[in-house]
Amino acid sequence: MNPKVLLITPPFTQLNMPYPATAYLKGFLNTKSISSYQCDLGIETILALFSSEGLKAVFQEIETSNPALSANGQRIFNLRESYIQTIDHVIAFLQEKNLALAHLICVGNFLPRASRFAQTEDLEWAFGTMGTSDKAKHLSTLYLEDLSDLIKEAIDPHFGFSRYAERLGRSAATFGAIESALLAPDSFIDRILISLLQKKMEVYEPTLVAISVPFPGNLYSAFKCGQWIKRHFPELKIVMGGGFANTELRSLTDPQVFNYLDFISLDDGEAPMLNLIEYLDGKRNKAELKRTFVLENGKVIYLNGSIQPDFPQPETGTPDYTDLQLETYLSVIEIVNPMHRLWSDGRWNKLTLAHGCYWSRCTFCDTSLDYISRYEPISAQILCDRIEENIRQTGQIGFHFVDEAAPPALMRDLALEIIRRKLTVVWWTNIRFEKSFTYDLCLLLKESGCIAVSGGLEVASDRLLKLINKGVSVAQVAKVTSHFTRAGIMVHAYLMYGFPTQTVQETIDSLEVVRQMFEAGVVQSGFWHQFAMTAHSPIGLNPDQFNVKIENERLGSFANNDLIHNDPTGANHELFSEGLKKSLFNYMHEIGFELPLQDWFDFKVPRTTIPPEYIQQTIDNVEYEPGKPKAKIVWLGGHPSIRNYSKKKKNQTYEMAEISFANKKQDLVIHLKDDEGNWLFTQIPNISVCQSSLTSYGELEKSFEEQTGEDFVLFWNSNAIKRLRENGLLML
Repeated sequence: MNPKVLLITPPFTQLNMPYPATAYLKGFLNTKSISSYQCDLGIETILALFSSEGLKAVFQEIETSNPALSANGQRIFNLRESYIQTIDHVIAFLQEKNLALAHLICVGNFLPRASRFAQTEDLEWAFGTMGTSDKAKHLSTLYLEDLSDLIKEAIDPHFGFSRYAERLGRSAATFGAIESALLAPDSFIDRILISLLQKKMEVYEPTLVAISVPFPGNLYSAFKCGQWIKRHFPELKIVMGGGFANTELRSLTDPQVFNYLDFISLDDGEAPMLNLIEYLDGKRNKAELKRTFVLENGKVIYLNGSIQPDFPQPETGTPDYTDLQLETYLSVIEIVNPMHRLWSDGRWNKLTLAHGCYWSRCTFCDTSLDYISRYEPISAQILCDRIEENIRQTGQIGFHFVDEAAPPALMRDLALEIIRRKLTVVWWTNIRFEKSFTYDLCLLLKESGCIAVSGGLEVASDRLLKLINKGVSVAQVAKVTSHFTRAGIMVHAYLMYGFPTQTVQETIDSLEVVRQMFEAGVVQSGFWHQFAMTAHSPIGLNPDQFNVKIENERLGSFANNDLIHNDPTGANHELFSEGLKKSLFNYMHEIGFELPLQDWFDFKVPRTTIPPEYIQQTIDNVEYEPGKPKAKIVWLGGHPSIRNYSKKKKNQTYEMAEISFANKKQDLVIHLKDDEGNWLFTQIPNISVCQSSLTSYGELEKSFEEQTGEDFVLFWNSNAIKRLRENGLLML
């Protein structure tokens, strides 16, 4: 058999870029010379729906079914001709094809407007700083969201741009609700999806279909794809994998699932996929499959008899984005905040610096699962090779490294390699706010193209951070976020409320810490989420240690991950959801800092116990940073020029050196004693960022003191070197 694998991402994930799972698998299959094709049925369904023909069908469907519409829905329906006339132009604009339309969108009467545009009255202040193109993107996004509201109201209540039928996939302990939806008549969205799927099957003629389900919002569509394939290609085998299966389906027992597919694989997909292809090709026994559920004699069994180890990260290949219609994705701006928009605006190639998490200790995280627990970094050289290959494939220089927490040492090495190769890239990633991120390291990351980081502040309380085992304190997070911000790198904070034993006072104090961080300007974006206990986290595995009682201890036959729990010592955390999110929305837009915290809630809350200047004082408290012998010294600038001269002062002549450094913004000139200046001038080539091996602080100290007889510590802390350190001389 000559295997041909069709890799499918079902609706819906993101509008601005493909979810990378299929690209990762295709890149691996390339290394084994196995033919594969991939498609993102999510973006293709969106483009078919949000087109002039698609909207004509939507409005015809509404006219035929004649549902009772809200006033807002009726307004959109009444403006249907305007929507049909404008939709193709708006989509092309969001695909960055007819950028001149921005002027009409911003200042003309081009877009029909419904309820989503009400919020623009509160955000007019932001549009002046956004620019015409960004303002037009934001208004076009609101236009699409208006249409989405109508579709949800009158066509399909499950619809959502980045998720579909998510409610069915969340906490689905049994398969019944999903199967009932699958057995119902095909919905309007289903028919679009099936039409697109049919074309893919006809074009690619696969021998194996692999469906990736990263989120609950992809689950229903995945089974709908499997249902149609089983009806029309009953002999074809279907495998499902992805993040949802890895976390939710590890205790699967419901045989009905296998009416829609044949295999479910867990964790990293490379080795299970290869073993499955070998099995279908008659080259291995079924019992030798790897981490795979199958149906045998009416029962679900888990097969893991393969001795094939997981492939090391350097052997998994470069993610391959061919087949995906990259030019058709949409750059949308849901929120005008410049950091928050990165998730929906721009084209980002997705790569991973390391498999798993180097910390892997947070008590709320799925640390018992392979995707977290098995830490395996990739070398900076291989990463840069993959970056260059992705740029050749896609024509895009933007990269989002999708790590659980990018390792600081590897980020440093990657930044150095990017600079040495003279690559022009723009990148961002997820981190822990740990002390390794000094201001100097942040400057290096910025120089390599890093524009943003996101990280978990979680519950902004030292007691709870210790209980979470986050390995950071509030003060440390404040300092690290300040380092990134001063270096010109934006910061997004993941925020949590409702962790077991969290009190009302701690919730309010956490909000005050967040308020102060935004007011100080060290965090630019954030997102609150309520704590959810998962079965594979330390707290889910050992609830008694956290004084928590689990209420749904019996396993369901389908999805099992979220644990319903009772926190006997905590507050009613649900009450705080709206106030926390409302305050954060305002802080992200740099307003509302002066308002008392009580104003965000419609019930009485205690006063905060956090001192009013706590964060600012923490940031301002600069500690002396002694030179570490093994620290690497790096010069980011070019080669300077030197001029030796004599200086007379009080009848004494001093031999001096003037060293001029040219940089992109302005020249920097420093004056040193002759011997010190000559020493520094000769050292610049040795500490240049372009050197393959870096010179250490200890090596410089020894060389300086041998040649000048002076104290290197005094020299290093002199005003001249301080100015140099502010302009590209780094200690890493």
